[in-house]
Amino acid sequence: MSIFSSAVLTRRRPVGRRASALLSFMVATAVGFIPGPRLDDGAPPAPETTVTRASPKASATPGDAPQAQPPASRQAPQPADRQPTRQPSGSAPTLPGNEALLGNDVSWPQCTSDLPDDPAFAIVGVNNGLANTTNPCLHQQLDWADDSGGGTGQPRLALYVNTANPGLRGSWWPTNNEYGGEVVANSYGTCQGQEDAACAYVYGYAKAFDDAYLRTIPEPETYLWWLDVETGNSWSGDRNANRAALEGMADFFHSIGARVGIYSSARQWGQIVGEVGSASSLYSLPSWLAGAHTAAEANSLCSAAPLTAGGNVVLTQFVADGFDHDHSCI
Repeated sequence: MSIFSSAVLTRRRPVGRRASALLSFMVATAVGFIPGPRLDDGAPPAPETTVTRASPKASATPGDAPQAQPPASRQAPQPADRQPTRQPSGSAPTLPGNEALLGNDVSWPQCTSDLPDDPAFAIVGVNNGLANTTNPCLHQQLDWADDSGGGTGQPRLALYVNTANPGLRGSWWPTNNEYGGEVVANSYGTCQGQEDAACAYVYGYAKAFDDAYLRTIPEPETYLWWLDVETGNSWSGDRNANRAALEGMADFFHSIGARVGIYSSARQWGQIVGEVGSASSLYSLPSWLAGAHTAAEANSLCSAAPLTAGGNVVLTQFVADGFDHDHSCI
């Protein structure tokens, strides 16, 4: 998600240790995982590709100059429909009678910041702004999220991951249907290294595999994984291929027994993916909607149309005091 890094906050959580932090990586190594980028050291690597604004009319120009990922100490850019309405310094967002429904999502921009106290639930970003990276303070933020309160229909702790479909301009692109030592069951046919739906599906599957097994997430099958779909990442002009990449991610997470949801705004989702048919594995996924500017708007957004006709809106988001606040609709 596009998240601000500056904020008025209260106290810093201690850095915890997770005994199983390296278990997933050891498992991936043991099964002979070879393809794709290896676990990075937490520093932002070269961009996945140039930032491509998805369009049903045309793909991005291959010669566009790459843009560096902003450092965590700076404010991350906001899409046009997510400009925040800031409240006075030190004030807390309020929604009379519904304060207990508010949680927070955090990721790499908050690595040098104190985090909010006692959210009703927490959502932690796994990546460092791009689909092929790792949040450098992932486990510190997971430790912080362990103290979230609960009491809503949301999981007390969920995860979100960056998504993309960079094609041949990315740091890695599949050339066949194999990944993680297995043959990927690909409903779009055989990937042969082309910028088509078949290879986009394998790419999405591979990024989800990396998120689950190379980012040192303990027990990845136990989480709800939100797919963060924004125009700030790299996408093809072919919405069918973009949908295939997201289906590859969703299908992998489902294959390990994890739950999956979609985070986006109606405008960005329409631009990147468009309508999703009932045969798609995305069709019935729950929606987390961005675009509200206040707690009251977030509450009303619960009645908006979901991102896919088969899903429902379970979570909405607004920005205040430099943080993403999330309103539970359930």
